[in-house]
Amino acid sequence: MPLLECKGVCRYFGGLKAVHDVSFEVEPGIIEAIIGPNGAGKTTLFNLITGTLPVTSGSISFENGPIPGLKPYQIARRGIVRTFQNLKLAGHMTALENVMIGRHIKSRAGFGAGILNLPATWKEERAIEEEARSYLELLGISGIADSEVSSLPFGKQRAVEFARAMAAEPKLLLLDEPASGLNIYETGELAELIMKIKVRGITVLLVEHDMSLVMDISDEIIVLNFGRLIASGVPNDIQKNKEVIEIYLGGDHA
Repeated sequence: MPLLECKGVCRYFGGLKAVHDVSFEVEPGIIEAIIGPNGAGKTTLFNLITGTLPVTSGSISFENGPIPGLKPYQIARRGIVRTFQNLKLAGHMTALENVMIGRHIKSRAGFGAGILNLPATWKEERAIEEEARSYLELLGISGIADSEVSSLPFGKQRAVEFARAMAAEPKLLLLDEPASGLNIYETGELAELIMKIKVRGITVLLVEHDMSLVMDISDEIIVLNFGRLIASGVPNDIQKNKEVIEIYLGGDHA
């Protein structure tokens, strides 16, 4: 059974068909990439999956349950968590505090308990801190736990964002252009981080323009162009697909 299934998904903005009749499945435990030129509909598709935008038509199901109609926080609690191309970290807070924010989505203490500062709240907050530290350690960045995020190199900030996302215990992690702004060395570290996430049993769906990264780490790839799915398959098949080659290199090269 697929973890995520999209059937005939459409999202229109007036006459613009940002996503049109897109169908695909994501199996558990894999890394699946979505590629395509700018304006292909990749980020719009992410927004539909995470509930930021409603679908115009079609269906999206996660663990055999429908997603459309749910609020983004409800989808996150079900196990779909995303990162963004532009980092959305609290720069004035430490790396540890940022990861703790991600863990709070699993908090059981209510608002009232937090206001009253009850003992149960203290205990849960200590547990959240310990768990946040474990995710920093897992990704090999425990040494920056107490560093203010704004003082960290961009690659380390991206790793903190990953740790924060993992702290929410996702079953499906959506990465929106994670290599954006990274140098070659940082991109190599990023590939290692994503593979660590996969080893943890977390399924990864990523949008990415760095084709070397995509081909190195992906199990499956789907290709969008002008809102339509034009190809899907393993990296070797995608590399040989004439329509994909034409989109990226132009008709003469194809």
